[in-house]
Amino acid sequence: MSSILIVDDEKDIRELIGDILRDEGFTVRLAGNSDDCMSEINAEPPALMILDIWLKDSRMDGIDILKSVKRDNPDVPVVIISGHGNIEIAVAAIKQGAYDFIEKPFNIDQLMVVVTRAMETSRLRRENADLRRRDTTSSDMLGGSPAFKALKAQLEKVTKSNGRVMLTGPAGSGKEMAARFIHSHSNRAAGPFISVSAATIEPERLEEVLFGRETSERGVEKGLLEQAHGGIVYLDEVADMPLGSQSKILRVLTEQQFTRFGGSDKVRVDLRVISSTTRDLRQEITKGAFRQELYDRLNVVPISVPSLEDRREDIPELARHFIEMFHRSQGLPNRGLSSESEAMLQTMQWPGNIRQLRNVIERVLILGDSAGAIEGRELPGQEAPESSGGRMILGGVVATLPLREAREVFEREYLLTQINRFSGNISRTAGFVGMERSALHRKLKSLGVVSSGKGTLADDEDDE
Repeated sequence: MSSILIVDDEKDIRELIGDILRDEGFTVRLAGNSDDCMSEINAEPPALMILDIWLKDSRMDGIDILKSVKRDNPDVPVVIISGHGNIEIAVAAIKQGAYDFIEKPFNIDQLMVVVTRAMETSRLRRENADLRRRDTTSSDMLGGSPAFKALKAQLEKVTKSNGRVMLTGPAGSGKEMAARFIHSHSNRAAGPFISVSAATIEPERLEEVLFGRETSERGVEKGLLEQAHGGIVYLDEVADMPLGSQSKILRVLTEQQFTRFGGSDKVRVDLRVISSTTRDLRQEITKGAFRQELYDRLNVVPISVPSLEDRREDIPELARHFIEMFHRSQGLPNRGLSSESEAMLQTMQWPGNIRQLRNVIERVLILGDSAGAIEGRELPGQEAPESSGGRMILGGVVATLPLREAREVFEREYLLTQINRFSGNISRTAGFVGMERSALHRKLKSLGVVSSGKGTLADDEDDE
C-alpha cells in the first residue's frame, strides 16, 4: 500500500501526472477506465488515488468508484480531478469522502501540495491506528497455571486461521483479553479490533449501531461491522442479542455483506468473528431465545476460559501486574505483596474473577498505606477474627465438636484450601505446609481427601 493510483480516461493526462509524481520519488500505477481501476485496487489497495470524475467508456464514473473505495478501503485518501468541475461536484465528492478536489487544468505546484498532504494524512492515520492497537493489546496474557497454559495453547492454535471462535466462561474471567490475544497474534493484527457488547446497546438501536445508517442530512455513518473491515469483530455476550438482529447477523456471516439502515447499497466486509457468552447457549436455543443456525455459525472453535478459582496459582502474578498498571496509569503507589497477602488472595473467593481482583487491587492502592508491601489486613473482608487477647474466636459447628473431630475438620479444610491454591500440585502443597510428600499423602488419605474438587491430585515434580 505504498503506490499512487492515477485513474483518468485521457492517456496524456494520466501519464503526465504519473511522470510528475515519479520525479518526486513516488511509485505510480495507471488506469484508464473503471474496470482497470477496480482490478488495480483489488490486486493491492494504493496509498492514494487521483481519480477523474468523468470516465468515458466505463461502467462506473468517478463518484461510483469513490463510493466503492470508501466502503471497502476507507483509509485510502482519494483526490478528485475534473475538467468540468463546479462547486456542486466538489461538494458531492467531499460529501462521499473525497480528500480534496482539483479542477483541470491544474497547477503542478497545487497538485503536489494536495498529494503531499493526502499522503501525510494517510501515514498519520496508519500510525494512530497502530498506536491505538498497541495500547489495547500491550498487556499480554499472564499466568503459569496448568489451566492457563491449556487456554493459551488453544488460543495460539486458532491465531493461525480465520475460523470463528466462541469463548465461554464466567463473567470477568478474561474472555475479551483472550479475543484480543487472538487478534494481536493473527494475520489480522494490522486491522481493527471492534468490540460489540449487545448487553449495552438498546435493542431497537442494535441494527443501526452494527450496520450503520444513511440519511440525506448526515450522509453515510459507518456501523461497527463496517469499522471492523479487514480485522476482527468481537461479539460480547451474544445471548443478549435480540432474535431479529440474530437473523441479520447470520446473513452477514453467510454473505459477508449487508445494507446500512436507511440505505440501499450492499456493503461488503472482510471480517473474522469472535464471540463470547457466560450462558449455556444450548439452553437458550431450547427456550427459543437463540437461533440454532447462528450458534452453528459462531461455534466453529469453542474455547472455555477458566475462572480465577481454576487458576489460583496465577493470582499473585496478576495482582502484581495490576499494581504496576495502576502505578503507570494513575500514579498510585507501586507496592509489593507480602507473603501473607499473597496467600490470602489465593484463598479468597472470586465470584467476579479477574475483574474483581483488579478492582480489589485498585481499592487497596487508593485506600491503603502509601508505602511498604500490601498486608493481609488491608484486603477487603480479611480483618483478623481475633479478640483483644489475640485469641481466634470459633463459631458454628466447630465450637461444638470434641477436640479430635474439630482438629480433623480444620486439617481437612486447611489442606483442601492449600491444594486448591496450588492447583492440585502435591509437591508445592507439601513444600508450603512443611510436610514430606509421602506424609502429606498419608494425611490426606486418613482425612478422606482424594481430590481437590478441580481434578486429580498431582505429585510429580514435572507438574511444578
